[in-house]
Amino acid sequence: MAHLQRTLTLGSVVLFGIAYMTPVIVLGTFGILADVTQGQVPAAYVAAALAMLFTAFSYARMAAAFPVAGSAYSYVRKAISPKLGFLAGWAVLLDYLFLPMAIWLIGAAYLHSAFPAVPQALWVLTFIGVTTAINVVGLRLAKTVNGALMLVQFLVLIAFVALCVHYVLGDASRPLWSLEPFFADGLNLPLIMSGAAIACYSFLGFDAVSTLTEETHEPRKTIPRAILLITLLGGLIFIATSYFVQLAHPSSVFQSTDAAAYEIARNIGGDVFVSIFLIGLIVGQFTSGLAAQASASRLLFAMGRDGVLPQWLFGRLSERFGTPVGSILLCATVALLALKLDVTTSTSFINFGAFLAFSLVNLSVIFHYWLGSPQRGLGRSVQYLGFPAVGLFATLWLMISLDPLAMTLGVCWLALGLVYLGWLTGGFRRQPPELSFEEA
Repeated sequence: MAHLQRTLTLGSVVLFGIAYMTPVIVLGTFGILADVTQGQVPAAYVAAALAMLFTAFSYARMAAAFPVAGSAYSYVRKAISPKLGFLAGWAVLLDYLFLPMAIWLIGAAYLHSAFPAVPQALWVLTFIGVTTAINVVGLRLAKTVNGALMLVQFLVLIAFVALCVHYVLGDASRPLWSLEPFFADGLNLPLIMSGAAIACYSFLGFDAVSTLTEETHEPRKTIPRAILLITLLGGLIFIATSYFVQLAHPSSVFQSTDAAAYEIARNIGGDVFVSIFLIGLIVGQFTSGLAAQASASRLLFAMGRDGVLPQWLFGRLSERFGTPVGSILLCATVALLALKLDVTTSTSFINFGAFLAFSLVNLSVIFHYWLGSPQRGLGRSVQYLGFPAVGLFATLWLMISLDPLAMTLGVCWLALGLVYLGWLTGGFRRQPPELSFEEA
């Protein structure tokens, strides 16, 4: 059997994870968070980062125990039960399947703000059509240019923050260092947690490096460290960026909350920088959507190949292109929901699946390391009961803080998964098929 070569170091794995997060997304969702938190976006990112760090610790522990691809699906299946593992995988599938829709919707919202004469629906359809065509043909060209496009994102992000600082320094009445962006209206915890529930969208992907296990040197050490570093660095980027942007625009009122950073970019840098910012954001959304659709189609293909989903549709590759065309087209069809949803609901809907998977991974640590071991002691209790319990509590709190419509859609998705699991297991009498994440 062929095996991937172990060529990746800690640094390269961390870079992959940060790139997967798409740091420029902090600008793409800024207006939504400012509106929900009433001008306390950095506080929402602090709350989200703390919750994600505890969950990242749980992912790190499970990656050390089970250095295999499959992330939450594999961890929950091995630590608790195959049926619950299926539901974790179903929750992850929600992220993978609907993430491209949210990414393209954000990009379309910004393009519509720049070119209001062009309907937003046309931008959505263009994103879906172009990325689907590239994914069907193959990703060799995209892989070649992705590094350069990621550099463009970082440069735009740095330029945006620098111009925010310059803008604030130009106003003697506003200090550069202030707690106001964190507590604009006092400590309003419900508002901050509602914002944090959306802000967690920016962290999606910190666990994606677990798929690089077979290509990483000393994966039992490297992958856990990478997961924690990615979450920490991502949190610092999001908090620092949102802090300076909130200083430059302390109000939570925008012409369009879905494209607020476009308005801020014009205020701090003029028309020239608006164009540069828009290019950087669209490049980020395009490459992120391309990768998200490719990842989703690979997961669907793996599930079809192993009999978890209908093999005739999902388990086949195109004879001409060697790509899972059926899965890619399903992702494109699902993305058409972007024509009816707004950014807030779509990102919250995706976060429901993430929070469910995160909760189950935190629970897996308790089952595997604490309940599954005769050893107790204060140190083990803190690490393997206390930390994951905090992570579990935080992710459940974030889940119930989501948009009501997103909660309804998420519960419907979970119910659909339970029905499908019942059918797949003959009324829960047998175990579901085990999903393989080997290269095909």
